[in-house]
Amino acid sequence: MNLPAVENQLISYVEAHANRLIQILQDIVRIPSENTPPIGREGECQKYIARFLSDLDYVPIAYSFDDVPGLTQHPLFIAGRDYKNRPNIAARRKGTGNGRSLLLSGHIDTVPVGTLPWTKDPFGGAVEGNRLYGRGSNDMKGGVATNLFIMECLHNLNLRLPGDVLFETVIDEEFGGVNGTLAGRVKGFNADAAIISEPSFLRICPAQRGGRIAHVTLRASGGVLNEGAPTPGVIEQLTYLLAKIKDFADQRRANAKPHPLYADAADPVPVIVTKIITAPWGMKEPITVPEECKLEIYWQAMPGEKQEDIDREFLAWIDSLAVGSGTPFAHPPEFVFTPRWLPGSAISANEPLVTELSECATRVMGKPPVIAGIEGPCDMYVFHTVSHTPAVLWGARGGNTHAADEYVEIDSLVEAAKVLLVFVHEWCSAR
Repeated sequence: MNLPAVENQLISYVEAHANRLIQILQDIVRIPSENTPPIGREGECQKYIARFLSDLDYVPIAYSFDDVPGLTQHPLFIAGRDYKNRPNIAARRKGTGNGRSLLLSGHIDTVPVGTLPWTKDPFGGAVEGNRLYGRGSNDMKGGVATNLFIMECLHNLNLRLPGDVLFETVIDEEFGGVNGTLAGRVKGFNADAAIISEPSFLRICPAQRGGRIAHVTLRASGGVLNEGAPTPGVIEQLTYLLAKIKDFADQRRANAKPHPLYADAADPVPVIVTKIITAPWGMKEPITVPEECKLEIYWQAMPGEKQEDIDREFLAWIDSLAVGSGTPFAHPPEFVFTPRWLPGSAISANEPLVTELSECATRVMGKPPVIAGIEGPCDMYVFHTVSHTPAVLWGARGGNTHAADEYVEIDSLVEAAKVLLVFVHEWCSAR
């Protein structure tokens, strides 16, 4: 495909400086920024980003949540987390005037390394073949590095576009945090459109699924010696619950109307058991029948579904477990919902942001990108519902997200940067 001369120049610049993109990503992977609610360690990584922007003659703003009037009173704000030394970072490349503005957004926090065995240094940024390894390399420091690289490209190429290009890195997105993204919108750091550089696997994602988590506790008598006939323990309760969870999943699929951007999804609203804990493990623990079992159940929602309807479905299902003959529950299972309900959200695939980004990606990659909803929840709904900003997800491909040996694929990282730079030029040049 014959590309305009300016697009060829931008693509050639990215290809010639691909190692610089890799270096930026390695730099921020090597600075831990784990989110472990109620605290987080994003501060040092945010300092790096502020210095990076300052070196390019941008004027970064580091602001705490105390600097955002009305934030803690906002209905989407979740209290109970400590934000000391955890600022958001924002910067603006001022346009020459009368152009459309664009915000490049990303969260700098990552999930913890966890206790699973890593074979790579989680903070090493090792490159092996086409993969760059490290905690957050895929979710979503790869996207943050891409956005920083774009800001550097604009500076080094001395591109002065009519519209403003805005950059932000927010804290506390993981574990349903979202307060950092909310802070940016309430503060007024908004644009005509936003691209969130989550790992979308080189797809344009104008939609996200919603998410709900319940922590369920099962209780029974413990020990290994009991007088008389044994009573059902938590293992019998657990077995029964796991067999019955298919009923809840079937109910969700029957009641949830698939959004058009999820028309090809095999299961638009999956129900997943993500954790099961019965007792401490090891020879320093006694052999005994556990008295308690805890489960984490996670299920997803379609754009447009309401929290109260989804909660009502779950309540009816879990209440039914202790009803009827053959149930092992002397008392109903106990449960609590985690504080944050993440709604599904979507913009139209016909939005100019979607269609123009698709046209750019087609020219750069030589084939049309897939346009579909992302498979999980994220913070995009805050853009759609609070600032009413058209926003999509666009980013590279990777794997082992939230797991050991997380990685991003380098060739797709470079490809995502090419498309994004061309799109920034096109979007912000339009008057």
